[in-house]
Amino acid sequence: MYLGIEIGGTKLQIVAGETAITLRERCRLTVDPAAGAAGIRRQIEQALPALLARYPVRAVGVGFGGPVDWRSGRIARSHQIAGWSGFDLTGWLQPLVRAPVVVDNDANLAALGEATHGAAAGFNPTFYFNLGSGVGGGLVVDGNIYHGLPPGEIEFGHLRLDRAGTTVESRCSGWVVDKKLRDLTARTPDSQLARLVGNSTGGEARHLPAALAAGDPDAQSIVTETAEDLAFALGHVVQLLHPALIVLGGGLAQVGEPLRAAIARALPRYIMEAFLPAPPVCLAKLGEDAVPAGAVERARQLAAKLPA
Repeated sequence: MYLGIEIGGTKLQIVAGETAITLRERCRLTVDPAAGAAGIRRQIEQALPALLARYPVRAVGVGFGGPVDWRSGRIARSHQIAGWSGFDLTGWLQPLVRAPVVVDNDANLAALGEATHGAAAGFNPTFYFNLGSGVGGGLVVDGNIYHGLPPGEIEFGHLRLDRAGTTVESRCSGWVVDKKLRDLTARTPDSQLARLVGNSTGGEARHLPAALAAGDPDAQSIVTETAEDLAFALGHVVQLLHPALIVLGGGLAQVGEPLRAAIARALPRYIMEAFLPAPPVCLAKLGEDAVPAGAVERARQLAAKLPA
């Protein structure tokens, strides 16, 4: 049995399974940003004993929402939660689980999950990016995560869109789209979108599919703008990495086909003619299981290298 742990900016998940597609049990908790890294560690400490009592754990994989040194298991930093910078996550967790631990960036593990058991199964190489509280990316080649020089990873969210320092994350994250919706509905309170959003104070993007289905022009404008920014950034990804498939995941991917199709339509404009047609863009298949499933798969890979 393997444990997979996802540590994000808004949620904490711990799963147990024999493989990435046979998850037996899940513990899902909401992260309190005000409690910082120490609060998340307390949640993990409280959740682990029950799981460890039920399952013999061979190895543990952890997906962390930020750059990490995957070789040492030390966190570089979190862009959402204070208190993680320089923390030895492997050294802290290993005595608790009494098993080998491997820590990686959460988008890397989501990419691995989708490449091995999700939408990208059978494609090589594959590029995955997620739109959540932040924006991340991961590349899987020959069934393995691509790692740069630690703590470097495929930091798609911090790819710059201009010389002023505007990043993909600062334009396209779920939190940013939520704010765009709040600002827009404040300016047009009688619109269909404003009526759907109402007095929401978070997660406003969840109303986009209904607004799009109703033909709301403001909703379409936000989706088009977001898709254009993403396609521009993905043009660089294609010309540098040449993935066979691009997978879109994360909470904002719940907008679904309208967002996927808008990205796919815009992407060819940002790729040199010699590299056309552009690689297909598809929606992630594993949904909320992408990171924990990838963590279980990474734990399985680690265990396979250990002495019998």
